[in-house]
Amino acid sequence: MSTPSLRGLGSTLLACLGLLVALAAWPREPSAPMAEVALAQLPREAAHTLATIKRGGPFPYRRDGTTFGNRERRLPLAQRGYYREYTVPTPGSQDRGARRIVAGRGGEYYYSDDHYHSFRRIRE
Repeated sequence: MSTPSLRGLGSTLLACLGLLVALAAWPREPSAPMAEVALAQLPREAAHTLATIKRGGPFPYRRDGTTFGNRERRLPLAQRGYYREYTVPTPGSQDRGARRIVAGRGGEYYYSDDHYHSFRRIRE
């Protein structure tokens, strides 16, 4: 019985690594229907942030209104620049906190209270 060469083993490992990288980058649709939440069920700061978004500002945080890339693909897939992110202040937090509203160009709004790990579509 012959032993596989190191070159052959290295090539196989590189091919497997390439496949894993390709699969990780493959676009995925969200696996389940998007959960919804009524605006009235969100913290009052979220309602205030949404009203500020709708009137076009001014926004209290420098990053408000920047492009949200949706790299984790937790929101419906759309072209780059479709989504914008906004901070929902967290009382007592020394920084921006984890709460966000992401606005889609089509007029839809999503709320995350865990820094983009999960989203719920806001029902007004």
